[in-house]
Amino acid sequence: MSDLWMPGGEVLDIGDHAPTDGGTAKAIAHITWDRNATKAKPLDLVPFATLRSYFSGNGKGSAPHILWDPFTGRIAQFVPANSRSKSLVDTPGGTRTNRAGSVVLQVEALFFPWARVNGTAYETLRDTPCKGWEELHAWVASHGVASSWPMGKPDGFVSRRDERIWRIRSGWFGHAQVPENDHTDPGSWPDFPGTQPKPSLAPFPGAAWFVTGRQSPLVAAMHDRLVAEGCDRYQSSRDKDVIGSGDVASYEAWQATYSKDNGKGWSGPALQWPPGPESWNALRVPTS
Repeated sequence: MSDLWMPGGEVLDIGDHAPTDGGTAKAIAHITWDRNATKAKPLDLVPFATLRSYFSGNGKGSAPHILWDPFTGRIAQFVPANSRSKSLVDTPGGTRTNRAGSVVLQVEALFFPWARVNGTAYETLRDTPCKGWEELHAWVASHGVASSWPMGKPDGFVSRRDERIWRIRSGWFGHAQVPENDHTDPGSWPDFPGTQPKPSLAPFPGAAWFVTGRQSPLVAAMHDRLVAEGCDRYQSSRDKDVIGSGDVASYEAWQATYSKDNGKGWSGPALQWPPGPESWNALRVPTS
């Protein structure tokens, strides 16, 4: 039997459980979209704790099953998988949107367009590290939800709603694809694990390779991975294929992050430039 509560997630049972109606297993992709930012004016991401408290407090009436932080992988769950949650509009008559399946697992990703985290702004959810997505997807799939997008994978904030497809197909649906609703999120979503070829990763070139002024496509690939991990300490992206002070500062930020997140307890020279083999392999720099 599949776990009703996602393993590794924080359980904040708000009660008010109610059964679903049966039918094709579904998952609904949302983003919290709690701030309106722009490329010119990015805004700091709302803390996970704020949304966690909201959905377990005054926001119980619109709580999803899962609140997912794609920057840390943190998960909070508010109702078990075999209960409906309340993140969808459900008008009288027609489909009972929150119950229309054997499960209707609703996932709220903590994100809004141009959210800023550690100084880096992210335009779409797919641009984030998407930490924890593989585990989250596996749990959803264990409840019979097909790894497919019956109305197409979200690509931009565009609505497409088809009552027939909603009724007969199992899979993932964006909030923008649910009948009786008018939201246009999530805008994007990460790929299903295993559906994309895994990139070939660059082996550690040795500490002596990392000298100021070295020019290589591998330096640019390292730059991009450091930015993706939220360790952007660059002044600009100009000449990003040349090792400079921004690479030193950004990589040292990555080594500190990696040490903290994995309980390494590194200090002193272990946190300083040049890169070491363990942190390099963990960064997963693709070959150029």
